[in-house]
Amino acid sequence: MEIIKKVQIKQIVTEESKRKLKVDFQNHIMRLEQECQQLLFERRKLENKSGVSKQEIKQRFQKEINKRKEKISLIDFKLEQLEMLELGSEIVEKEVEALVEVTEGAHWNELMQGQAVVIKDGIVIRIDK
Repeated sequence: MEIIKKVQIKQIVTEESKRKLKVDFQNHIMRLEQECQQLLFERRKLENKSGVSKQEIKQRFQKEINKRKEKISLIDFKLEQLEMLELGSEIVEKEVEALVEVTEGAHWNELMQGQAVVIKDGIVIRIDK
């Protein structure tokens, strides 16, 4: 029988990975700022239509804009943390699901023990079991 288990993907911080993460964060911020501008445009367009509550429209759009601004603040914080990371340190990039074979007589605790795949500049260098 096979079951699905979570496996961490860790990345070793190098100059290249730091630069790539920084670019990814900056691109994400740009996308969120564009979404805010688009939402403001859509709000103004809807406010000019008759028969709609301007206050309700403003509140709804402001709520969406605030969500994006919170995400921008979080990414800014991550950028600050990225600058402080030392080269060679490991960070958890994400989690993926893996299939694990379960057989009679297997030790459950060993099967469910945390595993990790360690990557350096896009190359798997170690699998922790």
